[in-house]
Amino acid sequence: MKKGVSFLVTVALMALASSLASAFDPSPLQDTCVAIDDPKAAVFVNGKFCKNPNLTVAEDFFFQGLNIPGNTENPLGFNVTTVNVDQIPGLNTLGISLVRIDYAPYGENPPHTHPRGTEIITVLGNTLFFNKGDVYVFPIGLIHFQFNVGHTNAVAIAALSSQNPGVITIANAVFGSNPPINPDFLAKAFQLDKKVVEFLQAHF
Repeated sequence: MKKGVSFLVTVALMALASSLASAFDPSPLQDTCVAIDDPKAAVFVNGKFCKNPNLTVAEDFFFQGLNIPGNTENPLGFNVTTVNVDQIPGLNTLGISLVRIDYAPYGENPPHTHPRGTEIITVLGNTLFFNKGDVYVFPIGLIHFQFNVGHTNAVAIAALSSQNPGVITIANAVFGSNPPINPDFLAKAFQLDKKVVEFLQAHF
């Protein structure tokens, strides 16, 4: 009888412990795995082609130019300078990337989502609904945007919890899909005139 009670207590404690545990990303199985396109110059580690560690150089972990403002002369008035695994091969498997976002006066980063990463953004200059020095977090998959409400240029830096978080711009995905979504469906879904939907589809 005592053994049965002891077993039940153990199971109950394990269940309680598991309910209190927090999940986290698994640790890499190697120190670095510098991404490389040429399998002949690589070793196969944990399902990925990685540069031979003996050939790894400092430049594999370096990016230059994030201090240079991006060109915001476009209809939306914003520019994203991306620093992910494509720019820094050494980011492969490290689960992090970075972007600089520049905004013209009243420029906007339109509604979008990152399917593979949470974003934490801080305003370095001027105002994007939040002020210089403010920090905001957009959980993975959440639709979000930024808008420069000021009369002068603004800039922000964002870190993302993926080496390649991806981006899906909502308007492009809905009105610029290929093949296109039936305009009758979109008109009903967004409560718009069909001609407006067709105009948007032609634009995107």
